[in-house]
This record gives sequence, C-alpha cells and structure tokens, in this order.
Amino acid sequence: MLKPIIAFLIVSILSLVFFHSSYAGSSYNVVSLGAKAGGETDTTQAFLKAWARACASVGSAMIYVPPGKYLLNRSVFDGKDCRNNDIKIRIDGTLMAPSDYRVLGSSDYWLRFQDVNGVSIYGGTLDGQGSSLWDCKTSGKSCPTGAKSLTFESSKNIVINGLSSINSQLFHIVIDNCRNVNMRGVKIAASGDSPNTDGIHVESSMGVTILSSSIKTGDDSISIGPATTNLWIQNVECGPGHGISIGSLGKSFNEVGVQNVTVKTVTLSGTDNGLRIKTWARPSNAFVKGVLFEDAIMNNVKNPIIIDQNYCPRQKNCPNQVSGVKISQVAYKNIRGTSATQIAVKFDCSPKNPCTAITVEDVKLTYNNANQAAKSSCTNVGGKVSGLVQPTSCL
Repeated sequence: MLKPIIAFLIVSILSLVFFHSSYAGSSYNVVSLGAKAGGETDTTQAFLKAWARACASVGSAMIYVPPGKYLLNRSVFDGKDCRNNDIKIRIDGTLMAPSDYRVLGSSDYWLRFQDVNGVSIYGGTLDGQGSSLWDCKTSGKSCPTGAKSLTFESSKNIVINGLSSINSQLFHIVIDNCRNVNMRGVKIAASGDSPNTDGIHVESSMGVTILSSSIKTGDDSISIGPATTNLWIQNVECGPGHGISIGSLGKSFNEVGVQNVTVKTVTLSGTDNGLRIKTWARPSNAFVKGVLFEDAIMNNVKNPIIIDQNYCPRQKNCPNQVSGVKISQVAYKNIRGTSATQIAVKFDCSPKNPCTAITVEDVKLTYNNANQAAKSSCTNVGGKVSGLVQPTSCL
C-alpha cells in the first residue's frame, strides 16, 4: 500500500520542481513575502506585495502559493500601472475569506482583478466561507449582501484553469467588461439552497469561453448578463442550481443586448431550469439574437427548455407591463432527457415583441410520470420544427 503512495508523492514533488525550475521568468512566493499558512493569520499584504512585484517585472512573472490555507481579506489586484502583461498565479493551496461574514459585509467583492492584461490563474481553491451568511439570509434577519468570490473587471487575455471555488457568499466567478477570457476545468460547489450563489456570471464581455467545468450551486449555474457577445460554453455539468440562464435582461430601458451565444454538450441534473432565457416584463431596447443550444442532456430538470418574458419578482416595478426585449434566432438541437414537470418546453414571449425565428430540432424530453405525457406551451412565438420532436411542438 505504501509503494503507490510513495510513487504518487515522488511524482508530485518532481512535477512541482519541474514547474518551478523550468519557469524562465521572475517568481514570487507569497510565503517568502510574509504569508503564513494555517488560515488564522491575515496574509493580504503578502499577496498584494507579490502582485506589486509581479507588476513591476519587465518580463513574465509568476506568483506562487504553496500548499496550505491562507486567510485573505478584501483585496484588489489593480493592473492599471502594471508593466507586465504575462502574470501567472499558481495556487497549490486554499485561499480563505474571513469566516465572520460581517468582515466583508456588503463590499460586493472579495478578490477582484481590475484593468489587468494577461493574467492566468492555475489550480487552487477559493473558500468563501459563506454558509453563515446564507443562514442569516434564510432566517429572515437583517444581513449584509455579502461578497462575490472572484471578479475580473475591465480586463483582457485572462486564463482560469483548474480553479475550484466553494461556499461563496454571493456569485463565485464574475467576468465583467472583459475581452478574451478562457476558463477550463473550473469546479464550483455550494449548497443547493444557498441564495444568490451563481456559479459563473458573464456580462458586458466579448470572447469568453467556458470549457470542461462542473457547477453545483444554489442559483444560476451560469448567468449571462447584458452586452455579452461571442460566448462559448461546452462540456459543462450543472446541478444542483437554476441552470444556464441568459438574463434576466431588460431591467433598464437602454440596455445592450446579448448576441452569439453557443451552449454545447452540457448536462443538467436536478436543476430548476435547463436552458433558459429570462427577461423583465417592462420596456427595454435590449435583445437576444443568435443563440445555439445543442447536445444537452436533462436529468429530472423542472423546466428543461424555457423562455420567460414575464419576469416580475415580488410584483414590483413591472406589473401590467410587457417586455420590450426582442428575442430571435434561437436554436435548440438534440436536447434529450427527463422533465420534473409536465411542461417540458415553454415559450412565454412578449405580446409586444413576440419571439421570432425559434428553431426546435431533434428534441426528446419525457415527463417523469409514467401516467402522463410531457407537453409544450407556446405564447407569442414563431418558428419552425424539424426532425423528431417530443413533446409535440406548439410552434
């Protein structure tokens, strides 16, 4: 039994040695700069010092986080004055948010990168320690809103590879106003009843790719906000959570739309929704155009395919209004599996701006009730059907 363990340790050590010895740029170890493992001592200054030195490097630089737990407070990694556009952050340990949610309070973010270019994060775990804040919120007490775990804002040429995010207070990963972002092998986990813990949120961004990832959380697995274009999602497993959602959109009147979104080869298990487009029932100039949902598997999903243009939470700021968001050129191809509700396909579109050019091709969804068949529901929608479609389409 000891031989395989020893062999594994040798391989791990050699890999680590090779990684560092083969790295040609400058390297900054946060422990060498004062960080103490254990999760009890605030290491924020050591991380910020490593960031400052990496930014000041002329050539490529690496920030290295050794194995162990490191407590960090609210931190901003600002690239405005960076001389470097090739900074790699290798994390072999766990970064921990303060366990007392009052420390981050309503600060909105925990770790934020802003105005950076060419930052890559490899490995590691972010632990938002959000469970006590979730309990506060679900108890009905007055609580702070909390903090998103990792935010990239106004940045470009970003790589996030092999990162895990657990127990975030709010959203786990946010991509806001960014260009050319590649995420691969991301693992996200939070309780299925944790409020507002979206897995990955993308908005006002172009050229974002999310590949080969697993998302288990209490809100949207992936949420897609206004002004998102050229988004590619593939080989992603979701559940629990609220599924993959474009929206909600149209909360404001002058809002930029969503265009060119591809979601392929995804599996959703036990989620509240599968593939969803959601808009507020209020006037707006927003739109959704050029969306492909293809090769998706649904396992006991409540709303496998849904367009909801009558979103009006708590019936405030939108009663008796209709959505101005124009939805067109949306295709559903090869969607299969089981629905937890009888209405497996629901297109509830705006009476003012009906959904147009909706395509349903080779869809087979069955209801998890042997005595009843799955159904489709259509309101204010036009499109076409091809191939084998079950339940019978109402287009």
